[in-house]
Amino acid sequence: MEAAELVTSLIERGETVATAESLTAGLVCATLTGVPGSSAVVRGGLIVYATDLKAALAGVDRALLAEHGAVHPEVAAQLAEGARDRCGATWGLGLTGVAGPAAQDGVAPGTVYVALAGRGTRTVRTLGLDGGRERIRTEAVRAVFALLGEHLR
Repeated sequence: MEAAELVTSLIERGETVATAESLTAGLVCATLTGVPGSSAVVRGGLIVYATDLKAALAGVDRALLAEHGAVHPEVAAQLAEGARDRCGATWGLGLTGVAGPAAQDGVAPGTVYVALAGRGTRTVRTLGLDGGRERIRTEAVRAVFALLGEHLR
């Protein structure tokens, strides 16, 4: 689902969204807020590029980060929950992964986790993306939009 469709659907449903982004560094929130009328539904976003900020700002469990690193499906889920809770939104989106060009903590470029949190909903998708940094980041945005869109239909 495209950003404009998501914004329209959220407006119609009277729901809101917030993000906690690592590899996309605010690209999800920026794309959503590029849509006229998005201020009615976008609560805000956390850019948690550094590992310590995932815990400090989004509430990701420090023990999880210490044991598994920043690129892990449970980290994405906790980012989504943190965005939702801290920003007071209906839906939270969380993204973590490796855009490259080098591996991070032994995780290959193109490994991405996107997550959605809502009342009674906690979903994580694992992506294996090809291409350079910008393609991986763009595809991560598309994937998290598709995930949210599935829950808004």
